[in-house]
Amino acid sequence: MLKAALAQINATVGDLAGNARLLAASARQAYAQGAQLVLAPELALTGYPPEDLLLRPAFMQACADTLAALAAELADCEGLHLVVGHPHQFGLRGDVRSKSHAVQQRFNAASVLAGGRVLGTYCKRELPNYQVFDERRYFASGRDHGQDPLVLDIGGLRIGLLICEDAWFEEPAAAAAAAGAQLLCVLNASPFHLDKAGEREARMAERARAVGLPLLYAHLVGGQDEVVFDGASFALSATGGVTARAPAFEPALLMLDIAADGTPRGDIAPVPEIEAQAWAALVTGVRDYLGKNGFPGAIIGLSGGVDSALVLALAVDAIGADKVRTVMMPSPYTADISWIDARDMAERLGVRYDEIAIEPMFEAFRSALAPQFEGRAEDTTEENLQARIRGTLLMALSNKLGHIVLTTGNKSEMATGYCTLYGDMAGGFAVIKDVAKTLVYRLCEWKNRQPTRRADGSVGPVIPERILTRAPSAELRPNQTDQDSLPPYEVLDAILARYMEEDQGIEEIVAAGYARADVERVTRLIKFNEYKRRQAPVGIRITHRAFGRDWRYPITSKFRA
Repeated sequence: MLKAALAQINATVGDLAGNARLLAASARQAYAQGAQLVLAPELALTGYPPEDLLLRPAFMQACADTLAALAAELADCEGLHLVVGHPHQFGLRGDVRSKSHAVQQRFNAASVLAGGRVLGTYCKRELPNYQVFDERRYFASGRDHGQDPLVLDIGGLRIGLLICEDAWFEEPAAAAAAAGAQLLCVLNASPFHLDKAGEREARMAERARAVGLPLLYAHLVGGQDEVVFDGASFALSATGGVTARAPAFEPALLMLDIAADGTPRGDIAPVPEIEAQAWAALVTGVRDYLGKNGFPGAIIGLSGGVDSALVLALAVDAIGADKVRTVMMPSPYTADISWIDARDMAERLGVRYDEIAIEPMFEAFRSALAPQFEGRAEDTTEENLQARIRGTLLMALSNKLGHIVLTTGNKSEMATGYCTLYGDMAGGFAVIKDVAKTLVYRLCEWKNRQPTRRADGSVGPVIPERILTRAPSAELRPNQTDQDSLPPYEVLDAILARYMEEDQGIEEIVAAGYARADVERVTRLIKFNEYKRRQAPVGIRITHRAFGRDWRYPITSKFRA
């Protein structure tokens, strides 16, 4: 029987030494429990995705040096084999902008380290270039190097290596099986979206059954800019059944007992429900964006509405109440219940709460602009002035304190432009920019069902119920509600999902039963407001198509279907 481990680590892009320490610590921990094989994630040495760092010769050299040092570090672990993902370059430096042969020498690779040296290196064959993936910009396929499958004997069992996308296609796994593999070992960095874990396991089960081999799947965990990795590494039998699974959204070392026929066995962690997945992904994204970039805390403009309430609850779960500061900035149109609910929630969570009235500043702006606006009625200009005053105040606090401003705009608002440039869009990280308004409510309701300890020691809901039941409003003019300017969110979000996430056309959406006026209005707003989204801060991706890396539409375009 072979003992193995899946090292589910939280790597940081560019922290080669830190990532190597995580890998070495996981390998030694597994070795102490008798493991002969430790499988780490894709590009675990560099973090994923390293993007244009890969174009720097100094970075590639540092990767090679760190890999060699890691092998030497583990030389005393007799019989241990660590499979680690890293970028690899054959030959000398090349210029990615040219078509020279040198460009074809950079690969997404996996090396087997044992006895202080590299026993073999496998180069990824299938390079994804869709959704958030952009691997063909940086890597060549292992086929271009004429590389055969890499199959090694470890403890009497022949293992074949694959890297992420390889296992979604038939040929790489079939080639490994034909070369004598008895167990497929797949290194992965697969960005999270809702229910992605189930999709992965289903596709890997198809691959295991197709070649008649069991499969190990080692996956990254943690946040990297816009993307989140959910972990949940797993093992499958040759018939596709899950025989082991690591916890989601936390670093883990999943120990496995592998039988002589390659069948793995280990603990099986449950798959979280959808709302729990989304919550954990958002918390992970906030924690790692702030933590890995060195921000000491966060500032949130608290309005008494549902969006800022959700962002506040997420931030407290991510970094702790002592690192979160809230500011309520009432205008002449702010309802009393907004003050009351904002204070109530801040008290429940134990965060610092301050109030800065913006009416004096608003009147000063109106007075200064009066000569320029003479003869013109008030309109959205005055509404946006209020939002921009708030943005200025939040950014001033951010500058003074070093804390990052977390914006509170959701996906429905970002899609339709129901947000103000340099106002509520001002900030450093957009926590819920990929969370549609209907999901905002679902997540708040889910959070309130969880047994959460509040600042006064009691256990109960952290979001006041009235925040979830009152009509959403920007409160920038008298008696304003969101539905004055937008279709009902149930309708808006359904159209948004079909058009933006599923690429359905206007006629197809109308045929599905949605009113043509609503469809044309929503899709027109999506296209018109691209210029705003290009200026929005980065934020966390939790759907299979988010505004940002997934969505690269021209600002100037006459296409309307």
